[in-house]
Amino acid sequence: MGIGGYRLKRGIALFFSLGMLGSLQAQQLTRFAVVDLTKVYASFFRNSRPVRELEERSAKVQADIDRMTAEIQELKSAQLNAEQSGDRERALRLDSEISRKSDYLREYYQVKTTELNDERKRLSSSDAFLEQVYGEIRYIAESEGYSMVLNLKENTGILWYSPAVDITNKLIANLLSKAGR
Repeated sequence: MGIGGYRLKRGIALFFSLGMLGSLQAQQLTRFAVVDLTKVYASFFRNSRPVRELEERSAKVQADIDRMTAEIQELKSAQLNAEQSGDRERALRLDSEISRKSDYLREYYQVKTTELNDERKRLSSSDAFLEQVYGEIRYIAESEGYSMVLNLKENTGILWYSPAVDITNKLIANLLSKAGR
């Protein structure tokens, strides 16, 4: 084989090598990461005044629920005593009161849970919070070569992910570091 054939084979080998290298680079360009924004919110903003106030309201609601549940339990005990002593009229009155208070407790729980969840969502999606978090996500993604970062909790398309692509803890650490905590 002459020099021309050798150069042709070398050229073809080089062409295929570059093609494979290019395909490897293309595979490396598409890197995904996931972030649990709910965890970021809970970890980073738990000491802020609005979050403390929300937690106080949550504790008050829980205390109200506990108090109402205890009242219902006391009424059930009184109803059982009335039934055992043969006081049918009092047992029926207590049963009606138990039913009324149980219905109120169920409705109270649903309404307050919805209110508190809406407030949590509003706080976690405030402009200042999102601006700071998205800026830090952008920094981590660009510095570590991620093409896309997905919110783990709001993306129903994620069926599986490797913990290696979860940058939640790194994001929290960066935010806390920049906040001086």
